[in-house]
Amino acid sequence: MQQTVKKNNFSWLKKLDGYPALLVLCVLCSLWCMHVLLGTGFSAPSIYNTYTLQALAWKSGTLHLPQDYPWLELAIYEGQYYVSFPPLPSVILFPLTFLFGANTPDNLLVKIYALMGCLGIYFALKHAGNSRPASAILAYLVATASSALPMMLEGAVWYQAQMLAFGLMCLSVMLMVKRKPTPALFLYALSVCCRPFDAVYGPLLYCVYLYQRRQALYGFQDTVKRLVPGTVLGLCVAAGIAVFNFVRFGNPLEFGHNYLPEFSFQGGVQFSLNHVANNAKTFLFGSPLSFDGAKYTFNGFGYSLFIACPAVTLMLVQAIVDLFKKQFTWMKAVALGTLVLHIFLLLLHRTFGGYQLGARYVVDVLPCTVCYFALCRPCEKRNAVHAAVLIAVLVFTIVGVSFIHV
Repeated sequence: MQQTVKKNNFSWLKKLDGYPALLVLCVLCSLWCMHVLLGTGFSAPSIYNTYTLQALAWKSGTLHLPQDYPWLELAIYEGQYYVSFPPLPSVILFPLTFLFGANTPDNLLVKIYALMGCLGIYFALKHAGNSRPASAILAYLVATASSALPMMLEGAVWYQAQMLAFGLMCLSVMLMVKRKPTPALFLYALSVCCRPFDAVYGPLLYCVYLYQRRQALYGFQDTVKRLVPGTVLGLCVAAGIAVFNFVRFGNPLEFGHNYLPEFSFQGGVQFSLNHVANNAKTFLFGSPLSFDGAKYTFNGFGYSLFIACPAVTLMLVQAIVDLFKKQFTWMKAVALGTLVLHIFLLLLHRTFGGYQLGARYVVDVLPCTVCYFALCRPCEKRNAVHAAVLIAVLVFTIVGVSFIHV
């Protein structure tokens, strides 16, 4: 009898899932090795600390920065210098400035955001029926075998915004797949406060929940009722950002990018159809390497997103397979449409990310690929093929990061 009781007392150990901890450990160890390779600090502050400067300005009671910082992208409005990016990362940095001052651990923050994304991917794939090992391996590879890898190493202003949006959107997709719409929609709204084009995920998230209502045996009215709290929270976040923009620039939709010198008085156009052809040449069809007659070098201003972020390529291939196998549901069509629309909107941008390894902006669409594969039936053979492709690209990306980094 005593042995039986003892066995029951520890039966919960068998139910513990240690793979999330293993995933976190693997990501952190990999990133530490990359820092050793590059000779950079694992948790060091970044010289591109725009968000920290904004948080310090808030502490002093102003919305604008006290001076110009020529190496940062600052908006100039009515003679004052403003941060030209959505403000959520500064909200997170604000309490940290009381501990670290201007020396906030920027490089550590981007890793935390990346881990949020990895865990979101893991639980989304696991909930879809994939095995724990497969979910963990794919979560690790989808994140690291991409243009997100260099962003995990440097807490620069651009990378902080993208990695925080990546982490929030992956968690949002995971929560919606698990039928938890209120926190999912709240995190989605926060991600838009980092990357405004993440707004395109809204219809996809609603469709995911509506698609699953039959499985959850919810009636239509009950389904709508369950979506209301998250929608209200999201609208509150949007209202807060609109007020912030209006107070700074007199326009609820203006984050400040249009007041950058390159767009306000130097003649550049931030978004235009005229940019699509040139961006497509680089970010759809561009080679990652150039040959000068003597040696190959990595292209420092981007290359094809199909190589840079292979999860996108794998999703497109899977969509074609699903179409031929007659497994291409309307929900998968929504996910595919969201991916294509998001990439097209990114192609409208003048630079598509500037100096970078791969296709930095395409990291924004990785949560969409996670959503698609969470809608697919589990297949260990397919997972093995995907892992092999991602591992090959990961090795290539690691080599690339040693040559191309901020």
